Amino acid sequence: MSSESNNQVSKEVSLINVAVAVIHHKEQYLLGFRSAAQHQGNRYEFVGGKIDGSESAEQAVIREVAEETGITIHDNTVVKLGRLHHDYGDKQVSLQVYKIELTAQQYEQYKECQQGLEGQALTWVEKADLLAGKYQLPAANKTILKWLSIPAKIVITYPLAHFSTHSDPAAAWLQYHQENLAVNALVYIRIKGVAIASDAMTVQLMRLRPDILVILPYDHNTQNLNAKDSITEKINALNQVAAYHLTQSALMQWSNNDQDISTSDQTLSDTHPLIVSCHDTASIQAANKLARIRLQQQLPPVIGAFLSPVLATQTHPDEQPLGWEAWSELAQLADMPIIGLGGLSPTMIYQALQYGGISVAGIRQFF
Repeated sequence: MSSESNNQVSKEVSLINVAVAVIHHKEQYLLGFRSAAQHQGNRYEFVGGKIDGSESAEQAVIREVAEETGITIHDNTVVKLGRLHHDYGDKQVSLQVYKIELTAQQYEQYKECQQGLEGQALTWVEKADLLAGKYQLPAANKTILKWLSIPAKIVITYPLAHFSTHSDPAAAWLQYHQENLAVNALVYIRIKGVAIASDAMTVQLMRLRPDILVILPYDHNTQNLNAKDSITEKINALNQVAAYHLTQSALMQWSNNDQDISTSDQTLSDTHPLIVSCHDTASIQAANKLARIRLQQQLPPVIGAFLSPVLATQTHPDEQPLGWEAWSELAQLADMPIIGLGGLSPTMIYQALQYGGISVAGIRQFF
């Protein structure tokens, strides 16, 4: 066997497949604590462990939770968040991450438990403190925290054309969204107007509603980057941008680009996380490639994918919807959290969870 083959075998042997359980009840999340003698010791961690060769990742996460905490989650909804590969230098791990919400009865039973069945310390922490970095986690877990920042509901703004009958459509658009967006909402600002006007309206809305976090079309992050008073600088100065959105066509253009994709300008925004749009297997695969390269380069991660259309929509009545079953099959292929889009209402979050998503998004029924 050649030295190259030996190296390949060595790498395969050193890869450890791990199932991770992000266990929570509402805003309370369960963490263990690694002892100083363990790899990445003296850090908090989510419950989990190695996947046996004979079991699936979901089977492994159910088993590990039972063995480490005593909590039985066979009947709970186990939702895939995503998959991560991390190289610690001395060890490579592949994490398959699942989110599990406990029932009120389960939480009451285990909320005072301070020690796991394997002797490890356990603690329940507030989600806000967890996302704020108050608990030091292994490096591979940083992306998981970004995934957890996605709420169950994402609001998409109406396009400017929706207010075309008003004497001043821009003013009507701004007033409507200022008054009707929920407090602390995650909002995808998609105006679809003239670029300069859209940029100005975006800044105005963010200033009027400093409580909201926003997702912006990726072109906001590429305009006038060298200008001293660029719109991008104004937007970033408000510190409300959660992510930039990449359309499926832009994603596929990036994926099919023959140039060297190892450079930062080919992996798109290097300042903020990305959310991508996907409609089929090819775009899911492209999203996975983008997510993998960004992790390798230690860039802000791909934190989610809009997968659409789930159901028929008023705006695109001729577009064939995926339906929940096909949507679920595509969701399982993704290495990042999946957001349902197309013909949905906020109450359909429960269906989305059952079929492998973590959030739902829309316009009309989300205000």
